[in-house]
Amino acid sequence: MPQLLLYIFIAIISGTAPSQYPVNNITVTKDEGLFSHDSVLNIRLTGNIRSLLKDRGDDGQYHSLTISYADQNGETVTIPLRIKTRGNFRRQKSNCTYPPLLLNFVKKITKNTLFDGQDKMKLVMPCTNDEFIVREYLAYKLYNQVTEKSFRARLVRVSLFDDTKKKEEGNFYGMLLEEDDQMAKRNGMKIMDKKQIQPQAMEKESFLKMTVFEYMVGNCDWSIPYLHNTRIIAFDSMSIPYVVPYDFDHSGFVSAPYAYPPEVLNLSSTRERRYRGYCLSDFKEYTSTIEFYNRKKEEFYKIITDCPQANSRFVKSTISWLDEFYSTINHPKRLENDFSYPCKLQVDFIIKGLSDN
Repeated sequence: MPQLLLYIFIAIISGTAPSQYPVNNITVTKDEGLFSHDSVLNIRLTGNIRSLLKDRGDDGQYHSLTISYADQNGETVTIPLRIKTRGNFRRQKSNCTYPPLLLNFVKKITKNTLFDGQDKMKLVMPCTNDEFIVREYLAYKLYNQVTEKSFRARLVRVSLFDDTKKKEEGNFYGMLLEEDDQMAKRNGMKIMDKKQIQPQAMEKESFLKMTVFEYMVGNCDWSIPYLHNTRIIAFDSMSIPYVVPYDFDHSGFVSAPYAYPPEVLNLSSTRERRYRGYCLSDFKEYTSTIEFYNRKKEEFYKIITDCPQANSRFVKSTISWLDEFYSTINHPKRLENDFSYPCKLQVDFIIKGLSDN
């Protein structure tokens, strides 16, 4: 019996259907979906691009365009869809050159394509320079290593063609983000849209990992009670909820030129870290979380250093900056000084932020 058939036969009789199987010493993954690859996907948006990009008001309308990409055989696949601008800060022309976009697919049209099963997904466009898109993409990839309860991202090379002007309108890096419901479903959970849920209600282990991650990447632009740059997922309304962060463009890790820390935190820049978990008086409760991040250090660094789209200056400065994080969490006095910040507050601060959905 050939090796592949033998492998599958063994898997069947053992009751475990393989998600991967070896072929000629190459691991083939059955999941060939949009987010199952780390390679850069080239996409082309065609239509009245200028009209779309000018439509940045609060009541932005959908515009009919097409999206194209090359399949595994090199054949061009073109899908009609509707697109509109989204977000708040990054949608404003005074802040960003390109607004973030919402891609609205018709599921029956996307069948048997790379976008099969997609409904409404986010396309993050470069605000000032697509270098910062690459950095934010890496932040998502880092958090994917922390937990499966995270949004998956795909780096794309976006080409814009305005067919009314017969003119190219741009070519740059962008980022596709997994839909909220798909992320929740992948984890066997549902999105909980209820606001004013307190951080203390979150599943504790995952919450601590999340807050330490936000501290590591220097991101303070989030809130659980106001669902600002966070999503809450749970098995049902009676289950313990989990928090899932997104939007890392205001982090020190990305260091976007427009980013600034919330004024209430009294920080000089996003490169200055502030721990934003709730107060824990017993620092032994952080032990397992610190051990987890120590185990992940080499993996984190490899994601950054192995990214061909990240420039050497960013890689060098970021590794040095993350070294400071690891120096802090492994120094008991520094750890206590930084992580006791929530305990030092006389009153709770509120960061509602701007909606960027």
